[in-house]
Amino acid sequence: MDIGQKIRDLRIQKNLTQEELGERTDLTKGYISQLEHNQSSPSMETFFDLLNVLGQTPAEFFTEDQTQQLVYPVGDQVEYEDEERGYLLRWLVPESNENEMEPVRIEFNEGGEFKTFEPSPAETFIYVMKGRVTLQLGHHTYSAKRGETIYFHATQQHRIVNAAKGPSTILLVATASYL
Repeated sequence: MDIGQKIRDLRIQKNLTQEELGERTDLTKGYISQLEHNQSSPSMETFFDLLNVLGQTPAEFFTEDQTQQLVYPVGDQVEYEDEERGYLLRWLVPESNENEMEPVRIEFNEGGEFKTFEPSPAETFIYVMKGRVTLQLGHHTYSAKRGETIYFHATQQHRIVNAAKGPSTILLVATASYL
């Protein structure tokens, strides 16, 4: 195990500079650099301070990387159908509501509409794969057809409606806690 590289990786995951990590652990930027390049070894106390700031327990730190799932077959995807509103929602990444982004595919029947959402800090990206949809965002309406995209901050009440004569399909990716 490359301890220096693991410290560096954790620091970067926490979006910290060497200087910021040093400030939070009463160490110098130069010493953090030496640790990350395996040119120095920390005392146990210093190591535990680093782990505390980096949000790791010693057990987590020394556990070898577990294989992370990067490919999600169709069988892992979860579907929800709302016949009353006329759409089929497919979560493309299981448990994605625990991640920063939540990608879903929504298939609308003719006249179908997605539920109305209250304002939130989420950012939302929509790619129209088939048909045409409208986004009602506050008092404004935006329309996009196959091949076009919509990108917005969800700071107003909003909903998505199928505007095509026939079915429409979109890929929607939203930041945390949208769906």
